Amino acid sequence: MEKKINIAIDGYSSSGKSSLARAISKEFKMKYIDTGAMYRSITYLLLKNSIDSSNFVESEKKVDELINNCKIEYNYNFKKNISETILNGARCDEHIRKNYVSEFVSIVSKSKKVRDFMIAKQKKIASNKNVVMDGRDIGTVVICDAEIKFFIEADLHIRAKRRFDQAQDESLTIKKVIENLNFRDKEDMLRENSPLKKAKDSIVLNNTNINFEQLKNQAFNIIRKKNENHN
Repeated sequence: MEKKINIAIDGYSSSGKSSLARAISKEFKMKYIDTGAMYRSITYLLLKNSIDSSNFVESEKKVDELINNCKIEYNYNFKKNISETILNGARCDEHIRKNYVSEFVSIVSKSKKVRDFMIAKQKKIASNKNVVMDGRDIGTVVICDAEIKFFIEADLHIRAKRRFDQAQDESLTIKKVIENLNFRDKEDMLRENSPLKKAKDSIVLNNTNINFEQLKNQAFNIIRKKNENHN
């Protein structure tokens, strides 16, 4: 990328946001930030400290202490072509995609305290430009001045099959995945703080009936055209 720009990618769970962001990062040598992994990391941290949906609200002081003292780093390992999420010095990727984390993350991400904490971190990262970031409020809240904004859509059952195929959890069933995604969609769109919605200037990409290569090519062409217009 000749000119440093930021790219925001929003969309529903398992719609292909992260895969597309990784591909863009690799092709255009941009720093990739998976905000979903950041929220999952916080969720995993709370669960490790005996905070779950049954006592989340009552544990406000402890939640504050945990998030204010935690250190989250997010790296993309180009050699291994994998994402690496480091929480307090230890990689936690194998844990944060488990179903018990998925079932609690939407509750955690609704919290204003958690969201404000995360958004501040994300804004700081994006301030240096050359960042591609995916999530649910990136184009509307985190980097609303991003030069390119994508909103990724896909049919619920298509998304569920993708999540099920990628899951590293033997206890998971396709029915559970559909229920979880449906619940997450509603929670994301209806939450009071930074709800999931399309930015007015976002470019919608629907990959229900196309493969990832086609989705990637659509996005790459838009980015290249934007870059040409900058020069």
